[in-house]
Amino acid sequence: MRRSNPKSHRGAINPGADPIGDSTSHPMAPSIYHIRAMLDGLDQVATDMERKWGVGRLRLLVSDFLRAKFDAQKDKLDAAIDSDRETLVRIQVEGMKRAWATLDKSAREAGNQHLSPEVWECVLPTTGEVISIVHTEAEAQHICRACRVFTLAEIGQLIEGLGETVLAAKSIFPGATITAVREPIDWEYGDEMPF
Repeated sequence: MRRSNPKSHRGAINPGADPIGDSTSHPMAPSIYHIRAMLDGLDQVATDMERKWGVGRLRLLVSDFLRAKFDAQKDKLDAAIDSDRETLVRIQVEGMKRAWATLDKSAREAGNQHLSPEVWECVLPTTGEVISIVHTEAEAQHICRACRVFTLAEIGQLIEGLGETVLAAKSIFPGATITAVREPIDWEYGDEMPF
């Protein structure tokens, strides 16, 4: 792994700016600020890749060899963070950025497509909250930061949880629309009395 020049990632000081104003880019700033700034930048790279490919999906689209190298680089980064040594963190952060770029390039060259979920939205009748429905878990992870999301598999679980009565009604009355879901009537007990 090529070592990057630590000074190239430190950030330049604008001669006209207040040198105390931005403590993270000042060369005399404590290492903790430099480490945090580098990790924030790396987090943005990871977030961008997750938006593009889906959470946890990109590393599964590449070869086992690349996936193992990516995971090894992440372990090196974790060890550098644990060391609290700025130079080690800088080297491993740059390595992790290259690892993300390599996975991105490899996935594109293999013909994989960026995640572009088809999203359906519905409004909950009593609260007016907008709920999104997508096909897969990867698509749900892609948009879950913006709203509440259900996958089709989860919708299937909810429908099954409504019980056989709803499914039977849909079979007996094709085209019937569900307008409300109520507790089933206990015929031995009867209806609730209105008083």
